[in-house]
Formats: sequence, structure tokens, C-alpha cells
Amino acid sequence: MLAVLRTAKPVEHKITIVEGLTAKQIAALLMLAEASSGPVDIPQEGSALPQTYAFERGMTRDAILKRAQAAMDKELAAAWASRAPNLPLASPRDMLILASIVERETAKPDERSHVAAVYLNRLRMGMKLQADPTVAYAISGGTGTLDHKLNRADLDSDDPYNTYQHAGLPPGPICSPGVASLHAVGRPMSSEDLYFVADGSGGHAFARTVDAHLRNVARWRALQLVEPEAPARPPR
Repeated sequence: MLAVLRTAKPVEHKITIVEGLTAKQIAALLMLAEASSGPVDIPQEGSALPQTYAFERGMTRDAILKRAQAAMDKELAAAWASRAPNLPLASPRDMLILASIVERETAKPDERSHVAAVYLNRLRMGMKLQADPTVAYAISGGTGTLDHKLNRADLDSDDPYNTYQHAGLPPGPICSPGVASLHAVGRPMSSEDLYFVADGSGGHAFARTVDAHLRNVARWRALQLVEPEAPARPPR
């Protein structure tokens, strides 16, 4: 008993911040960690790195958040330092913003660098990103989740985060991207594609031209049992 008291390690508790959570969702998750203590403010969007954090009972939620933020600062700096040359990104924050969009666009690991390439190509050409997740973020008030499919009114809404209406990157991240999405933006696939649409199997069909994209859209619609509320629109 004395040996246990002298050498036993404290019980570790764990909390997992999954990729793609918004700042509001992360704050709510931390408040559910019963072994931690104290209040926590909603952090700056995209500032916390998604991963599992171990902590001892009684550790403050604010301290856990600060660890997640320090981890994001470290990973973002590493991704920025190892980025490919000539990316149309002016700062690590630009990388974080685009990585957050990539994170919400696809859950397939093998698609991240391809999705990143599409958006980087659009930025180079001055095309609007027209990323649905940015509209969802705006319409949902920063929660990132909607109770309906995006419709025409949503896409036409005048919000700084609506990349159908405003060119370039949105004003800030729309979630906390994981390490893989950060590096996908920093080292994108070599591709000339400018468009993508859901392929009906959980992934996306990519295209370089409008005509090829419209064919992919037609195939996707043919797989739907009902007409979608917001038909896919090629970037202007």
C-alpha cells in the first residue's frame, strides 16, 4: 500500500477534439469533460488543434484549451515552413483558413490534397471559391451545422463568409482543421482541376472544365431520389 501511494501515477482522463469542430462546438465539448474544472470561453475559430489530450482530474478547461491552441500554433508553423513554393497564400492564417474549408469539404484522406489543389487553382485565377461549407458556417451563426440543405436563398445571402458572393478567402477559419488538412494545403496535389461535386459514394468527382463538371453533376443528380434543393453551380 505504501509503494502504491509513493509511486502510483495519477489517473489520466482524456478528451478528443475531432477534426472539423467549430469553436462553439469545442467549448461545449470541454464543458462536458466532467473530470476538468472551471469555465472556458469560446476560443478563436480554428485556434485549437484536433487531437486527444490527456489530463489529470481537476485540470481547468482553460488549461486544456491552451494546450490545444499551443499544439495548433506548432503544427501550423510546421506546415507553413514546409509548404510548396508559389502558393497563392500570404500568411499562415491564410493556410489555416483554407485548411478549415478543406476539412469540411471531405472526410476522405486521399481527397484532401486534391480538394486543396482545386481551391488553390481558383485563388490563382481569381475565381470565387464557392465552397458550400463557408455558406453553412455563415447561415448557422458559426455552429457549422444546418437543419436543412443549402438552398438558393442561402447561397445568395450577403455574408462575408459566403464565398459564392465574395471572392477570395473568407475572413477567418470555419472550423479547426486537422494536421492532414494543414499539410494538404501546404503540399497540394499537382492538378489543373477547378471543379468537384459529390459522386454519390461519399467522395467527389473532379473536373478541369465546365463541360466535364456539368457531366459529373448530371451523374450525381441521376443518383438522387429527389431533386436537391440547391443544384450545384459551376464557379463563375
